[in-house]
Amino acid sequence: MKDAIRLYRERKYEQALAAFLNAHVETAEYPELSYYLGLCYTQLERYDEAVLYLEQVVTSEIGFAQVYQARMVLGYIYAVTNRHRLAEFEFNQLLEEGYESAKVFAALAYVAYSQKNTSEAVAHLEHALSLDPENSNALNSLGFVLADQGIHLGRALNYCKRAVAKNPRNPAYLDSLAWCYFRGGRRNDAKEILKRALALGPDVPAIREHLRIVTEG
Repeated sequence: MKDAIRLYRERKYEQALAAFLNAHVETAEYPELSYYLGLCYTQLERYDEAVLYLEQVVTSEIGFAQVYQARMVLGYIYAVTNRHRLAEFEFNQLLEEGYESAKVFAALAYVAYSQKNTSEAVAHLEHALSLDPENSNALNSLGFVLADQGIHLGRALNYCKRAVAKNPRNPAYLDSLAWCYFRGGRRNDAKEILKRALALGPDVPAIREHLRIVTEG
């Protein structure tokens, strides 16, 4: 198990998965194995297998940190596979269990915005920032949502600038900042920042699409 965990932490997910699968322990007796198998499958985007193991984790007697992470990952999987009700269930379950955090509310906001519930998304993100005013993910997300809807562009720009200041090499944050500039009529600034974002995240479709819109529009 130690070697498998090391491989996972080194982001060698295929090798880590093989090592975990060869471990001579049963998941029922060793829930940490289910935890890491779920994480490996998630990283490899093999979501059906990931769900099977992560569901075992949230009903086990493993520590609260692993249960929290397992529910967050389950919510993420359900969100990116458009199973929004299940995603909401996982995140709301965390709130009911006392895990009230900016991360959970930001996750709920993502699910809400995916369903075009803008006001609900904004409310969740504002609540996230009330809990953690410097949460970079919540700052970025709120800035993007406001800019994308063309509302409160000054606030949106401020939020995105703060997020980028905390992590200037995060391509998603740069993308959001560029989108704020574009929605505010600053096309050239948006284009330059999107080029930087694309250099840092060349495989992110949203950045490519935004650069296309800014360039052609």
